[in-house]
Amino acid sequence: MSSAPETAPIVQPEAAAPAPGPTPAYNPPPQHSAASPSASLYVGELDPTVTEAMLFEIFNMIGPVASIRVCRDAVTRRSLGYAYVNYLNAADGERALEQLNYSLIKNRPCRIMWSQRDPALRKTGQGNIFIKNLDEQIDNKAWPTIHTALHDTFAAFGNVLSCKVATDEQGRSRGYGFVHYETAEAAESAIKAVNGMLLNDKKVYVGHHISRKERQSKLEEMKARFTNVYVKNIDASVTKEEFEELFNRHGNVTSAVVQLDEHGNSKGFGFVNYETHDEAQRAVDNLHDFELNGKKLFVTRAQKKAEREEELRKSYEQAKMERLSKYAGVNLYIKNLEDDIDDERLRTEFEPFGTITSCKVMRDEKGISKGFGFVCFSSPDEATKAVADMNNKMIGSKPLYVSLAQRREIRRQQLESQIAQRNQIRMQQAAAAGIPGAYINGPGPMYYPPGPNGYAQGRNMMGYGQPGMMPPRPRYPPSGQVPNMGMPPYGGPHLPYGMPSYPRPPRPPVARGPGSSPTNPTAPIPRSN
Repeated sequence: MSSAPETAPIVQPEAAAPAPGPTPAYNPPPQHSAASPSASLYVGELDPTVTEAMLFEIFNMIGPVASIRVCRDAVTRRSLGYAYVNYLNAADGERALEQLNYSLIKNRPCRIMWSQRDPALRKTGQGNIFIKNLDEQIDNKAWPTIHTALHDTFAAFGNVLSCKVATDEQGRSRGYGFVHYETAEAAESAIKAVNGMLLNDKKVYVGHHISRKERQSKLEEMKARFTNVYVKNIDASVTKEEFEELFNRHGNVTSAVVQLDEHGNSKGFGFVNYETHDEAQRAVDNLHDFELNGKKLFVTRAQKKAEREEELRKSYEQAKMERLSKYAGVNLYIKNLEDDIDDERLRTEFEPFGTITSCKVMRDEKGISKGFGFVCFSSPDEATKAVADMNNKMIGSKPLYVSLAQRREIRRQQLESQIAQRNQIRMQQAAAAGIPGAYINGPGPMYYPPGPNGYAQGRNMMGYGQPGMMPPRPRYPPSGQVPNMGMPPYGGPHLPYGMPSYPRPPRPPVARGPGSSPTNPTAPIPRSN
């Protein structure tokens, strides 16, 4: 009898998890983790305010839920927008995938797929295709219908693991999406069949998904071999013929256009495309800052809008970092200022410590002081001396707070790090004290549904016990009798629980008056007239 359960997990490890009996519930962690994906779902595209309890109310309608966890940032504890739902059996997971996929949770359609534990399989991108030129007339109410239509269209070519339409912050479609197949063969079939067909009355493009890293490398190659040139600051009097003639001097132009408005007037910019990259580069080198009809032309490589915005953002960030590094260690932040302190008064207070390059008290739109300001010195030594002498100094009726100025992001990170450290210490103390639910260095607490007695069942329902939790023990035996204590005789006095029984000496008789005897309550009580 004992040899059969020992042999079964070795010969057929896949069948060990769903087999009935107590043995699979206590498998070691490697076997348990291998069987868990069959009943574990990934739920994405969640609103940041969605909690484990909300998801439990939705997914528990399909079947009994083992645990739910919303993944959060390790420091800020903000939701990352996805969660994992673990069912007790795979059949409930199948039904949840069929019935709840693309359903609205807080007015956002959730995307459900089987959880893939292996990160290598997630990052390969095998079977993932890209669809663009999708119908952009999509609002929140139409999302589930569009997702379902897209899913049904591509499900004819193979098993679809995930389907997604990209949207912006307002929930509007960006005009492209992704479909992830289980196999690369199904993806190839979908590309051959759907590429160029009409989907929602629009001709769509379907191709293999290219990772961001590969796209960046191809973009760098395109930059190095460009043929399209962007020209701006064109005078309104310049005609299309004059424009083409100017650029034809530097190579063979395949197309040239000056952008016009609805009235046919020039917008002041245009595009020129050459046959080769060398010709385009020669035109940029020779015609940039070339004066045409009294205006200097601006000639450069043509860029997409997203690429220009990215370059502008990077240049802005670089200038910002240079400005911050320039004032690092010399700019002071002063708060707790009196309402009547102005820029001159603040400068007068800090002038004894060195040369002040700028001084400002921050005010609102009505000109009322906000109670804080900034003082910038010419050297870090002067700023350090000012912090040491002026911090907590009484100016008027308030003590000043003086410190080196910091960016808002850095201050927020420091505060969040301090809060995380305090929470970590509390959790370690709670775990050392054996308080249930304490966790150390973990991603966060799991949500477990309530058990039959109204308390959370914990991780023991998943096959292993929860760390730091002692198994419950009854205070008294099932009979309700206190240990080492006999039951009192029928009609006798009941002793308090936990108090041992000791023999008592008999009480001496006490004389009682009329009406005071408990055995003769009807005796007359004398009353005074």
